[in-house]
Amino acid sequence: MAELIRIYEENPNPKEIAKVVQVLRKGGLVIYPTDTVYGLGCDITNSRALEKIARIKGVKLAKANWSFVCADLSNLSDYVRQIDTATFKILKRALPGPYTFILPGNNNLPKDFKKKKTVGIRVPDNNIAKALVEGLGNPIVSTSIRDDDDVLEYTTDPELIYEKWENLVDIVIDGGYGDNVASTVIDMSTGEPEVIREGKGSLNIF
Repeated sequence: MAELIRIYEENPNPKEIAKVVQVLRKGGLVIYPTDTVYGLGCDITNSRALEKIARIKGVKLAKANWSFVCADLSNLSDYVRQIDTATFKILKRALPGPYTFILPGNNNLPKDFKKKKTVGIRVPDNNIAKALVEGLGNPIVSTSIRDDDDVLEYTTDPELIYEKWENLVDIVIDGGYGDNVASTVIDMSTGEPEVIREGKGSLNIF
């Protein structure tokens, strides 16, 4: 049974953040707010947790296209091949913000992602998400809980999210109402920006 924890985005309580980080470290699944829709996440290095999310989402882990949620761009080189200056400038302009950038992966990817040629990088403009990643010390793998078949309300109201997910995850963070528009996804893996999904982020970043 999941625990519902209230954390305020303006000033996340370090004690509560530490509690959630502890759960992530032990392989737990957490639903948390971002600057777009609420996300379902786990520690990027924990295979057992990754398998759990794959099962919930009904996909094979090897084929899953999830985002790596980072606190900033400083650990980009841990997972992404050298990118050119023009690409980096776009990332600097857009992040933190409601974008997912698909970039070429490098050889340091965690073992469950070794076969991936590209990775989706996300730096949400949300203090709770940022504090979780900083506390954990590495990115969180994340997938949105948005479900196109469901009434949009449940994806934005933390208590309704909790009701739906309480038996599937370990913690649901109530960070206030979320958004029901997902991030804008931009493929930069070939150097030329290609918009894969237009979402919350404006396209004036190019």
